Amino acid sequence: MKQDLKSTRLPLCQLGAGESGLVCELQGEGTFKQRVRELGFGESATVKKISGRSTIICQVNGTRIALSHDAARRILISVGSLPMSA
Repeated sequence: MKQDLKSTRLPLCQLGAGESGLVCELQGEGTFKQRVRELGFGESATVKKISGRSTIICQVNGTRIALSHDAARRILISVGSLPMSA
């Protein structure tokens, strides 16, 4: 079993500052999912957590966005399987 090929799924709020991952699932009601998709957090979007605990600051599609902790816990991120970028 090759562990380096597996990815880990965790809520955006649990990423460490400076860590990146791919959005793999949005949890919650339809209006929440639609709103965060409109902000750029669609499935397969690359997200980087900049900082925060109660308010999470992250970067998606070149834009920094602040999310509440509750919103960030409903955005599941896949880490460990990002393609290398320049």
